Amino acid sequence: MVRRLTAVAVVALLAASCSADENVGNDVFVVEAPPDVDLGEHSVPLAEIVFDTFDGGSVALPDSTPELRAELLDAIPPIDRPVYGDTSAGDWLDVDDLVLGYVSEAQAFAYPIKILNFHEIVNDEIDGVPVLISYCPLCRSAIVYDRRVDGQVLTFSNTSALHESDMVMVDRQTGSYWWQVLGTAIVGSLTGAQLEALPSEMATWRDWADRHPDTMLLTRETGYTRDYERDSFATYDEFLDAGNFAFPVGEAARDDRLLPSELVVTVQLDGSTVAYPVERLDGPVDDDIGGTAVRVVPHGGGANVFEVEDDGSDGAAIPARTSFWFAIVAAFPDVTVGP
Repeated sequence: MVRRLTAVAVVALLAASCSADENVGNDVFVVEAPPDVDLGEHSVPLAEIVFDTFDGGSVALPDSTPELRAELLDAIPPIDRPVYGDTSAGDWLDVDDLVLGYVSEAQAFAYPIKILNFHEIVNDEIDGVPVLISYCPLCRSAIVYDRRVDGQVLTFSNTSALHESDMVMVDRQTGSYWWQVLGTAIVGSLTGAQLEALPSEMATWRDWADRHPDTMLLTRETGYTRDYERDSFATYDEFLDAGNFAFPVGEAARDDRLLPSELVVTVQLDGSTVAYPVERLDGPVDDDIGGTAVRVVPHGGGANVFEVEDDGSDGAAIPARTSFWFAIVAAFPDVTVGP
């Protein structure tokens, strides 16, 4: 008999990710808290943004107080001083454990999902580019963004709120709230601003390390004590596919073209959005998105997306979002499902 997660079990998973384990060492440092959000500017109904209080309850944004918002800020703490090692630092990972991979101009980086389950946000600067490594366990949305908006470099914290059962981030400079999977500010003075997605991919640790033997790996030296070897969300897809969601979602998220937990790699080009179900890719797929020839290349745990050169070869990597289907279709209701 298949064991199904209950809503109570999901709350327990989330509570575990923000457990009261003591911070250790000197790597943890205090960052300036963001100003409180300006509720007068928003692009989504405020009542659709819901705070997880980590005690089995929730509070909608209009019913929250500045004190509660301050209390819940970074209950799931971001990593602001990431420590990297070489592949030997991954001796604790199983070969099939997933990582979020990012390749800069000079170096490949891997972020174990087992660490991101407990932190969700990494603020870093790599090869001169301020990057945001973002991951929401509730929708397995793994996306790397450029932290620059209109010339301003933003750093990000976690509000402990969800929109469409996806993480809501807050920038520390303006206090604006950001919908993680969409990369758009939805409440506050920056409402409507858009983060630029960067090429990234989900992969198994073995696959990523084989393709990038010189990769740098985010280590467990986070400044926090957490049981990083435990994957609390390993069976979360069963909960979703039984028709359950941890937090409220709209009708778009219930689009039944795919199962809610089907992992898709999604590309946005020239006003068109296409999602490619990872498990249905049995080899490279050539497609046309908004007039651009693209090639989706599957590998262990995910897929790469490239522009196709005139001679048919793989060109530059294209930014993509890896996520459960329900989160993608909630953010991009007009998305089409690729071949």
